[in-house]
Amino acid sequence: MTKNPSSPDRFARLYQKLQLIRRVEEEIARIYPSDKIKSPVHLSIGQEAVSVGVCDTLRPDDVVAPTYRCHAAYLAKGGNLNGMMAELFGKGAGSAGGKGGSMHLIDAANHVLGASAVVGTTIPIAVGYSLALKREGKGRVAVVFFGDGGTEEGVFSESLNFAALHKLPVLFVCENNFYAIHTPIEKRWATRRLCERVETYGIPTNLIDDSDVLEIRRASAWRIEAMRSGKGPAFLEVHTYRWKEHVGPGQDYDAGYRNIEELRKWQERDQVALIGAKLDPALRRKIDAEIDASIADAVNFAENAAWPAHEELLRHVFAE
Repeated sequence: MTKNPSSPDRFARLYQKLQLIRRVEEEIARIYPSDKIKSPVHLSIGQEAVSVGVCDTLRPDDVVAPTYRCHAAYLAKGGNLNGMMAELFGKGAGSAGGKGGSMHLIDAANHVLGASAVVGTTIPIAVGYSLALKREGKGRVAVVFFGDGGTEEGVFSESLNFAALHKLPVLFVCENNFYAIHTPIEKRWATRRLCERVETYGIPTNLIDDSDVLEIRRASAWRIEAMRSGKGPAFLEVHTYRWKEHVGPGQDYDAGYRNIEELRKWQERDQVALIGAKLDPALRRKIDAEIDASIADAVNFAENAAWPAHEELLRHVFAE
């Protein structure tokens, strides 16, 4: 049984993860114009609560499969920060050996499956992994994160059907930020009744429309507990909002597809600030200082790490 999500230690842990993701990505945005980061970056600033709320309910041996906007899920599941930063810098000590960059983070030790730059591709991979977990019989679950655009891929429906048919322990989490790159939902979906569409497969669903991290956690804990007892997959749709441009560290509110008023409404419900306000100020300052120190260490690690060796160029290209 999960612990009370409103306990003081729970607030501190949720805040630590929320703030870690926020500060890591703010640092990435600061560094990015210097060209030290060798890959495009898709920032999760504003969307941190989804990954944090879900991952706080998981066991260490549970598995997550992120989308290409993967920093938040990677860090929320306990992914190695030094390895992540080195990967962004293209260094050999990176989580993918410096070959994958921001959109291909992986941490097998912490059960973070490799992210993918291709929309929707981690959905069937997570379903396949959940089949293996079911056969393993240890009560482990898989969680797959994807955006609203990912639900438009054919493999999404195929994966829902297969998971429901075989009662697989997989939690589908849609981070619905209302835009597929620059195209709003209104131009892509005939209706917004995504949960209703998923329910036709016999999969239970929850809609959290304000990105409340405590509500995300409650819904996740409930569904995951049922999954561990063999009741099959579940689906969460969480309304959220990315504060930055689709790809890159800047803002794009002058691009004509969305407006700054949308951002302001979501900033009023910023979970980093709201959960932080529940902590004793001294504890919050301590957590902030520890996070900033760990980020400084990770950046220093990445800057001083070696580039991949020349022989790495052809490794993982041909079967050995």
